[in-house]
Amino acid sequence: MPNAPDLFDYDAVLAACARGEQQALHRLYQQDGRHLLGVALRIVRRRDVAEDVLHDAFVSIWQKAASFDAGRGAGRGWVYSVVRHQALNALRGSEREVAVDTETLDALQEAQGDTVAEQFELQASMGRLHDCLEHLDSAKRNSLLCAYVDGCSHREIAERLKAPLGSVKAWLKRGLAALRECMG
Repeated sequence: MPNAPDLFDYDAVLAACARGEQQALHRLYQQDGRHLLGVALRIVRRRDVAEDVLHDAFVSIWQKAASFDAGRGAGRGWVYSVVRHQALNALRGSEREVAVDTETLDALQEAQGDTVAEQFELQASMGRLHDCLEHLDSAKRNSLLCAYVDGCSHREIAERLKAPLGSVKAWLKRGLAALRECMG
């Protein structure tokens, strides 16, 4: 079972990837693969394309892990931004193929060894999440999507939604509580 995002050390995993430790990439995929697929799926809106995006993003993470600078931001945010940028590139039609050596491809295939049951579980939970999000009012739903899909800070959400910062914080708190209850 994956660790809670606040307990998982993304910076250390990225450093291990930069050192060529394939198991680190596998741990990252186990931790956030499902969520990252959801990010890609929300942007490209096609499962097959989202899966390709996720694969290419993990290749990119593996190859560029050494460029991650913890002084410029959090490791989790960096990983999610790689996936978002890959999805946006795919959406724009300007996706470039990523060259992969055999060792990297083997590491990715091992990391993505989900069973059919896990895929079914993912589909079911994504459907429940979509239904639960649809039941939220637009302010809460939009705040949550900005925060968890686009990776926006509270202040950035307030600017996007043209709303007071305190309202955004309240919408996020209440929206998360409603999602927890609905997903129960």
